[in-house]
Amino acid sequence: MRNRWDEQEAGQFDNDLSLRAYSSRLIGSDEDLVLHGGGNTSVKTSVTDLFGDEHQVLYVKGSGWDLATMEPAGFAPVRLDVLQRMARLEALSDTEMVKQQRAAMLDPAAPNPSVEAILHAVIPCRYVDHTHADAVVALTNTPDGEQLIRQVYGNRVLVVPYVMPGFPLARKIVEMTRTTDWSALQGMVLMNHGIFTFADTARESYERMIRLVDEGERHLESNGASRLARADTSRDINHERLSRLRQAVSFVAGAPMLVRVDDSPEAIGFSELDGLESIATRGPLTPDHVIRTKRVPVIVQEDVDRSVADFIDEYKRYFLNNTDGTLQCLDPAPRWGVWPGYGIVTFGSSPAEAGIVLDTARHTIRAIQWAEALGGWRALPEKDVFNVEYWELEQAKLKAKKDRSPFHGKIALVTGAGGGIGKACVVALLEQGAVVVAVDIRGLVTSEFARTEVKTVECDVTDAGKMKKAIDTGIREFGGLDIVVSNAGTFPAGRLIEDMDDDTWNRCLAVNLSSHQTLLKYCVPYLKNGVDPAIVIVGSKNVPAPGPKASAYSAAKAGLTQLARVAALELGKFGIRVNTVHPNAVFDTDMWDDSVIRARARSYNLSVEEYKSNNVLGTKVRAVDVAGMVCEMAGPVFAKTTGAQVPVDGGNERVV
Repeated sequence: MRNRWDEQEAGQFDNDLSLRAYSSRLIGSDEDLVLHGGGNTSVKTSVTDLFGDEHQVLYVKGSGWDLATMEPAGFAPVRLDVLQRMARLEALSDTEMVKQQRAAMLDPAAPNPSVEAILHAVIPCRYVDHTHADAVVALTNTPDGEQLIRQVYGNRVLVVPYVMPGFPLARKIVEMTRTTDWSALQGMVLMNHGIFTFADTARESYERMIRLVDEGERHLESNGASRLARADTSRDINHERLSRLRQAVSFVAGAPMLVRVDDSPEAIGFSELDGLESIATRGPLTPDHVIRTKRVPVIVQEDVDRSVADFIDEYKRYFLNNTDGTLQCLDPAPRWGVWPGYGIVTFGSSPAEAGIVLDTARHTIRAIQWAEALGGWRALPEKDVFNVEYWELEQAKLKAKKDRSPFHGKIALVTGAGGGIGKACVVALLEQGAVVVAVDIRGLVTSEFARTEVKTVECDVTDAGKMKKAIDTGIREFGGLDIVVSNAGTFPAGRLIEDMDDDTWNRCLAVNLSSHQTLLKYCVPYLKNGVDPAIVIVGSKNVPAPGPKASAYSAAKAGLTQLARVAALELGKFGIRVNTVHPNAVFDTDMWDDSVIRARARSYNLSVEEYKSNNVLGTKVRAVDVAGMVCEMAGPVFAKTTGAQVPVDGGNERVV
């Protein structure tokens, strides 16, 4: 455990709150201490109000803030005397606690105070730090956990048996410390939960945390418990089974989910441990994790549907055994899983959510092995975990979540994604919540979309082997496929039929027709495992209204449209919709440059502006307009439609 305190940097902060934010960030930047919003910190100080009156205040981490990025605005200022009086009450409901803490705030615009605010208030030190340090919690999650903690720390810490967070925990601490000399303590270890440190300076409280956790890590190492199982080789994951697993989990969750795969040596090593099913399913590292991870992972066997079904049955048993009859069962879908021989998988509605679960799972599998080496991994009884998962305060957070975007959790693949209509489709799909596999022959597609929601693949769509590899890359990245936008195309220079050379003809058919057949061939097995799967083919006005000198392009697009119609007939029984959009005169694409547009306008005796809007509606058709129709075709508006051909051309007289 490395001490990151920098006295020169700390000296830049000239008040208690800014210094509190600084040391909070030090804690939050270490994943071995806290993960993704976990833990909390506080400082007791004085504040002068508008009238010049001075108040003793507890600035405590606000709900929704992450210690890693903590700023002064993330702390809630609560009157210290009110919190201390609340601690003396015999009983206090969670709802009333939140209400009274909110009422005691000096800044109504600040975030809600941490549920541990009362506990922070009763600790008689200015600075208080609380983490879920892996090493400390691992020590407590053993049969002799309390004895191990006393062996490591002696009388320097108060050892607290597990108590539900919030008011019950604060009351327990009050009862345990009525005659305690706090100056003799460096911290508190909460069994199966975490560790507190405290002091009158930010530096001392932080450094006590580092020292105590470091001692826990050294104890693990000296007892040979820090060694982790590793596998030197990994197997190629079965992408079809992965997409099937994702579909099964999405169905149970009631919404599309993404999958992250960890096939690192550590993850595979854990997945191959003897007695895996027993070890992995005893409970979470700390009950705080249950909100993100559920109590246990799914064990993924060869029959992935059966694996998910078994998990659901077990979750329903867990719920029925622990509910008081007034609670509504949450979705029973797993949030992570162990795939023997392949590693671990995590599920989330976004890359960020699945990534948070993955980080948590990685820390959990380490701690499990540490505890096993010290006598056995023993998590909290399921009733205690259940009480946190179904805690009314946590349920309130879930209910407060915003409505999902139309394609939230969905996985799309777009070819020809580097510019024009393809790029516009990628942007539109992202805006509506999808993740996208963006495929293009040009390397620029990689630099265009540098974000976790996009997997860029440089690929010549006429190379079947590379196309299959590109699709598999997308499946590996996100777990499946729901939407395919078959858009890649080329528009050769105009030639009469008698002047058409074989290379131009063959290249045009290869890109505009054959590559689309190859794409469908390799995508369909995954789309069968998709969530409301849809294919959108980007055709052309040249299908119903071909022009001279465009025989190769028109023939290819006509063949592509016929391919789409056949695909609609073949794939309908699998619930896969196939529809075609026919754009025309989309001038903000790479197929057009200014010189060509000027020449075309002159040939029609029109100005450039007149030519660009030379349609029934007298409007310009842009790539973003086509992308809008593509999204509609892939979305719920077209849920009952397949085999359709829709023009996006402003109305073409030769077609209308």
